Amino acid sequence: MSERQPDEHEATDAPPPRVRVTAPRPGSAAASDRPIAGGHADAPTSDIAGVYVRSLIRSQLRIAIVFAVGFASATALFVLAIALVPELDVTFVFGVPLSWLLLGVGVYPLAITVGALYLRAATRNESRYRSLTEEE
Repeated sequence: MSERQPDEHEATDAPPPRVRVTAPRPGSAAASDRPIAGGHADAPTSDIAGVYVRSLIRSQLRIAIVFAVGFASATALFVLAIALVPELDVTFVFGVPLSWLLLGVGVYPLAITVGALYLRAATRNESRYRSLTEEE
């Protein structure tokens, strides 16, 4: 018997070489300052676009912080209200204390409402950004 020779197909199916992807180093040109392929680096809109993008990012961060703090505060008030009403611990529904049900189930409508309001505000922010950056 002869030894088995590797097929051409087997030799060419080697995995591609690994590539390491890293973030830009401090002091290097920011992505907004680098020239765009096919565009001009000194185009007047690149500075304006950079300002708009930074403004959008700050605005989205501000909205996220406001909604996160609001959700945490509302949840804390919800827990505080349950702690201050002792009758909820002695009232049972399906063998479970009402306070547990309120904590286990009652927080979800709050989370869904806060999430929906955040989505609406973030979408409104992005649509304002798009309307500013669209060419007329």
